[in-house]
Amino acid sequence: MSEQVKKQRKRARGVVKSDKMEKTITVVVQRLVKDPRYGKYIRRRSTFMAHDPQDLAREGDVVEIESTRPLSRRKRWRLVRVLQRKRRADAATAVAEGGPAEAGETS
Repeated sequence: MSEQVKKQRKRARGVVKSDKMEKTITVVVQRLVKDPRYGKYIRRRSTFMAHDPQDLAREGDVVEIESTRPLSRRKRWRLVRVLQRKRRADAATAVAEGGPAEAGETS
């Protein structure tokens, strides 16, 4: 058995809760679990620390993370890609108003 079998890594999809740390994001992953007694589906959530070396993700973005070797005490996941950006209110307002006001212009 000289061949090594490469295991498929776990992947999860979640929303960035915090991006305040350098090269680290906090991701909240929600899942549905069926109650064994009543059969009702219950929302459960888990919080993971993920490695983001280029600081691509921002708070509110939907991201995909993948399990990896331990990078620190609580960080065992890494950012794969940003799936959806959160709409920024300041960017939408600037576009709606026609951009930033020019210097010397009065209303």
